[in-house]
Amino acid sequence: MKIALVGYGKMGKAIEEIAVSKGHEIVVKINIDNLEDFTRENLQQADVAIEFTGPQSAVENIKQCIEWGVPVVSGSTGWLENWNEVENFCTQHNGGLVYASNYSIGVNLFFELNKKLAELMKPHANYSASLEEIHHTEKKDAPSGTAITLAEQILNISPIKKQWVNRFSENAPDLVIISKRIDPAPGTHIIRYHSDIDDIEITHTAHNRKGFAGGAVLAAEFIKGKKGVYGMKDVLNL
Repeated sequence: MKIALVGYGKMGKAIEEIAVSKGHEIVVKINIDNLEDFTRENLQQADVAIEFTGPQSAVENIKQCIEWGVPVVSGSTGWLENWNEVENFCTQHNGGLVYASNYSIGVNLFFELNKKLAELMKPHANYSASLEEIHHTEKKDAPSGTAITLAEQILNISPIKKQWVNRFSENAPDLVIISKRIDPAPGTHIIRYHSDIDDIEITHTAHNRKGFAGGAVLAAEFIKGKKGVYGMKDVLNL
């Protein structure tokens, strides 16, 4: 499979390493220093584009790939207020898109565990849910996209929590997300249910970027030749 990397930072390099080890070819690499190479001609050399940039550029990058007929795997976070726009654009242009806030197979299993625990805790109003996420200091958005996904899963189930807030709050309807930026920290997410009697916690800790990169390559293999909008649940058949 031929892959275009749109975004060639630490994650792009990790994706390249895994993709090449699996026999795939990187045909173009786009970063801040060679934006002039982000052209229809270059992108159409690829079977799939993998896009890991930033919230300020992700939407246009994704739409451009779709317009040029290249299915895209996006892992950029911090732009989901534009999700409906991107989803509609993909549908209108008969494109292919996989989006996930986190491509780690372990994290996507953690998402399923989070929903199960929220269901189990639903009848027990004496427990209050909160989240904590820890990432490296270069991470541009807070809370993390993964933390927001976890929070929204809980909000969809909890009869008490009504919105997430990225600060400490004693307001019962607030689902608190505490964000910490510490080096080195590829990513830790903690779901905590606290009561006067005890605490229940589940934690996912990434040891490096290989899990994220490997999942992104798996998603690229999945979306090649497909049309439609998908998530990691589809890729992993969860």
